[in-house]
Amino acid sequence: MSSKNSEGGWGMGFLLVFFPDEDQNQTQNNNNNNNNNNFNFISKSSSIKRTNSFNLIHKAQSTISICLLLVFTTILLFTISTLPSTSTTSSSARRLYGVPRRNLLQSPSSSPSNLSYALQGMGTLYRRGTRAMNDVVVAHAHDSLSLSELGLFLRLFFRSSLASKSDLLLIFPSKTVKFNSLILQEHESFFKLLTQYKSAHNFSRSTTSFDFTHFTKIGKKERESGEPIWGQKTRTNHSDEGEPELSRASYGSVVGFDVDELDPENSLSGFVDHVPMSLRRWACYPMLLGRVRRNFKHVMLVDIKDILLLGDPLGRVRSHSPESVLLKVQPNLNKHAKRNSDKTELTRKSPIHPGIVMGGSRGVRRLSNAMLTDIVRASIQHKKKKNCATELCIFNQLIGNDHALKNVNLIVSTESLPELSSLGGSGSKTSSHLFTRNYGLIRRGNSNLDVNSMVMKHICSFPIDAAVYSDCL
Repeated sequence: MSSKNSEGGWGMGFLLVFFPDEDQNQTQNNNNNNNNNNFNFISKSSSIKRTNSFNLIHKAQSTISICLLLVFTTILLFTISTLPSTSTTSSSARRLYGVPRRNLLQSPSSSPSNLSYALQGMGTLYRRGTRAMNDVVVAHAHDSLSLSELGLFLRLFFRSSLASKSDLLLIFPSKTVKFNSLILQEHESFFKLLTQYKSAHNFSRSTTSFDFTHFTKIGKKERESGEPIWGQKTRTNHSDEGEPELSRASYGSVVGFDVDELDPENSLSGFVDHVPMSLRRWACYPMLLGRVRRNFKHVMLVDIKDILLLGDPLGRVRSHSPESVLLKVQPNLNKHAKRNSDKTELTRKSPIHPGIVMGGSRGVRRLSNAMLTDIVRASIQHKKKKNCATELCIFNQLIGNDHALKNVNLIVSTESLPELSSLGGSGSKTSSHLFTRNYGLIRRGNSNLDVNSMVMKHICSFPIDAAVYSDCL
């Protein structure tokens, strides 16, 4: 057969390939290993995912906690800020139980050591009024002003009806504390006087020298006028409706400035060797009146040493335009004015008194600016010996210059400024005439009368007043 195959050519056969069981087992093991690896990978992935999920949840919880804490803090602060103040709560309680208000008719505790700033870090706040006023009295003090002169001016002003409608602004020639105690003392006496007259219901006009109704009878418009501009805002807006008429009060603020605050560079020092207070005060008005120009409608400039305020002289200018300025004629020419009458070119026989200027805030501000300009001009000319440089001379020259005051409506009163010496009589009669003739203001003058003792003798003749002022004891 082999020969046949050899001889006959190619034959067909089968090739069988056998795989052992080990290969199959290895394959299964590989498959199992792959499955195990896949399972381990899936397990690790699941573990990583669980860890990431836990971290995300933890971060979310922390974020939510912080947000809740911020929201709670915000709500707490908002609740505290919107809680009614003590004054509001007290006011509501007074209205509910009929308890009369005391904070307006009692002097707030104050001492020279804890006085605060009056305006924008400047000045001194001696008394914060009950409301924003439309009028302001700017009173300047001379270097020679004594304590008794300032005390009398303050006492008469506090007793006048003008104190219930205006703020009082004092300008001192230097920063001094010697007047602080006196101002606070007169302030305390005013509150005591107001309280005593409020309590005394049965009295007649013949037995009193102080009309407290000016300070207690106020309308709705005045009550809604807002807070004073001086000092920090400490009150909340609340209505006084429903309270007894006598429990409400109206009085202005009392503040003080020194000239270095209002004129820090001493503007006139380059033109005048020694700048007196009578001239330097005009350099203080531009800054002062400029800052409060939106707060006051009427302004009075007054000399503390020479003028006493007894009533409400601003009543004569409230009906005029904001550009109007009312001036007073000085009764007698002094020797200096007579000697320079040919140089001053006065248009009137009697000069205008520069110690009292009142009118609309716009007119007074324009007049004071023009006066400052004329002081500089006159000082330069005076060095060349061409003109006088006193306040009286410069002021009257300005009043006669229509071009310089073309935007000011000047009103010169035909009535001369009354003086104490013109009242006649002895001291007692003079003091009686002083308070019975309804003078809005009066000039001390150069008389030899002891004005302080004369006025206090009249005031101390009334029982209520005598019990208030220590001078009467």
